[in-house]
Amino acid sequence: MEPVIQVRNLTKRYRDKIALDGVDFDIQPDTIYGVMGRNGAGKTTAMSIITAQNTATSGEVLVFGENPYENTGVVPRMCFVRESQRYPDDFTCLQALRSSALFFPKWDQSFADQLVKDFQLPVKRRIKKLSRGQLSAVGVIIGLASRADITFFDEPYLGLDAVARQTFYDHLLTDYAEHPRTVLLSSHLIDEISDLVERVLVLDQGRIIMDQSTDEARAQASTLVGDAATVDRFVAGREVIHRQHLGKVASVTFMGQLDNDERSEAARTGLDTAPVSLQELIVRITQNSASDGDETGSSPYASSGTK
Repeated sequence: MEPVIQVRNLTKRYRDKIALDGVDFDIQPDTIYGVMGRNGAGKTTAMSIITAQNTATSGEVLVFGENPYENTGVVPRMCFVRESQRYPDDFTCLQALRSSALFFPKWDQSFADQLVKDFQLPVKRRIKKLSRGQLSAVGVIIGLASRADITFFDEPYLGLDAVARQTFYDHLLTDYAEHPRTVLLSSHLIDEISDLVERVLVLDQGRIIMDQSTDEARAQASTLVGDAATVDRFVAGREVIHRQHLGKVASVTFMGQLDNDERSEAARTGLDTAPVSLQELIVRITQNSASDGDETGSSPYASSGTK
């Protein structure tokens, strides 16, 4: 299918800082993406440019095949909710929601009303009087009820407690199944969203270091635990992304998988194999990206921008 978003050689400079460095990627329709990376990696900058809230230094962004900047046929089809979302100070929650309904053609008021109840949002309270969690709930409700063709959640739910975050995840999955659309979740809570996302896009220092399906990402690495000398023999010649020693016992995470014969041999010699969580994988490759990538920003974990 034709991508809903196409990004080519996207670069953004702020004086002496490069926020995005020649980034290429595609976003497919009706897919939930996890957009991940450390603070300052370029995630918010990329989403701001795609949603026409910022301009690029160079490169090209197409949304539904068109330049989104000042494009009234494209912008209303996107909803961008961020952690630092701002509203008029004198607005109540109800006014914020009613105003949002005017911007999004697919807005579902009954769904918004249900979300207000589930998040226990005090709709008559002024925005400036809300707690951080309540302010996060306003953003989440707008993002879900908008039913925009492309919805960006740039960590607006960090102020929610664990129960409220799970409420968000449950509603997102249920509504996505009934009303498929493209969703991009930017989050540091990788373990929490790992079962939600279908594709993973990881940025580091303004570059793409991973662009893969979640299943492909999870299958990339393995961990061996046991006698240090035996573990080292098994991982010799492999790309090690993390090593931890405790006395004579070692835990080593490496790229790739053992084949059946190697697994049998590892078990026979007393080694344990363990899966690598998506969070651990992303943390490790982000830690290693500066040394693993070459000067042009290539990485063994990034795939072609065309899917």
